[in-house]
Amino acid sequence: MTLEGLEPGTRARIVAVDWGRLAPEDGVRLRALGLDAGARVAVAHRGVFGGRDPLAIMIGRMTVALRRSHAAAMEVEYL
Repeated sequence: MTLEGLEPGTRARIVAVDWGRLAPEDGVRLRALGLDAGARVAVAHRGVFGGRDPLAIMIGRMTVALRRSHAAAMEVEYL
């Protein structure tokens, strides 16, 4: 399952990231925010309009806005 598919309030751990699907500068930014394999995350909210973009992701005590296309590159497992 990917991070994009999690429902709000669901906790998970990132098990793999397909960095090849992301632009190099996006990968650098996401790693700097701690969004890499092993990170524990939860979906806090989803956008309300048609594409349901962006996702609000909780990582630790930080909330990060993440595009659905970025979340789709992250494989997760439920905690």
